[in-house]
Amino acid sequence: MKKSLIGVVAALMASQTAFAADVYQAEPPAFPDQAPEVQVQEASGWYLRGDVGYSFNKSRGVSFDRAAAGPSIEELSFTTTNLKDSVLFGGGVGYQINNYLRTDLTLDYMAKSKFSGVAPQLNGANSSMRAFAVMANAYVDLGTYGRITPYIGAGIGGAHVKWSKLTTCGNCEIEGEDNWRFAYGLMAGASIDVTCNLKADVGYRFRQIGSGSMFGTSDSGQTSGGRDKGVTSHEVRVGGRYVFNGCDTAQYIPPADIPLQPAVYK
Repeated sequence: MKKSLIGVVAALMASQTAFAADVYQAEPPAFPDQAPEVQVQEASGWYLRGDVGYSFNKSRGVSFDRAAAGPSIEELSFTTTNLKDSVLFGGGVGYQINNYLRTDLTLDYMAKSKFSGVAPQLNGANSSMRAFAVMANAYVDLGTYGRITPYIGAGIGGAHVKWSKLTTCGNCEIEGEDNWRFAYGLMAGASIDVTCNLKADVGYRFRQIGSGSMFGTSDSGQTSGGRDKGVTSHEVRVGGRYVFNGCDTAQYIPPADIPLQPAVYK
């Protein structure tokens, strides 16, 4: 009896071990992240721009040579100068390097700006100037807040300044000069997303145009070599930029769907 009981217990243990060996549980699968994977494409590409504006101008002074007694020449300066404000028109082409940096090349036209001044032995004098400017500019975009992106920038280049005839109170006319000068600018403003391709732009620019020849020699030969000491401008500008690939959007790629693996019984 005792041997029989021991045999039954041994048989039960052997069958339990064999059943456990026949059961195979697959390794638990890795659970993928629930959120889809996002590939974000940085803004980049070419754009065209156009601007109109108003320039508050200031002459930095004018000097000229005047024949004195004998063969000597003395240099005189205008005691007062006044350069009127003018309108601006501009355009250019640029490239958005990434979300924070862009650069462009612009051509601006400063419309007629009237000049008046008073100088020793010339009394009152009147003229006017126009200017074309070619500038290479770089901007740092300071982040986008809703639809608005503030920015700062700087540019260098050259300005072609053309002066009309200088007319004095004695009805004397002296031919004006035209020449290229160094120019630079400092900018700040904000762009506004109108559509995915079009951005409005509102900005301010400080621009300095260097010195150069203003007028030549009078018919009498008494006055010659007029030189203006440069023009300072504070400009308010509005315009727009057309971005060629502005409607490109981020691509959403979901992860691979990995189903749960059930237990396998052998």
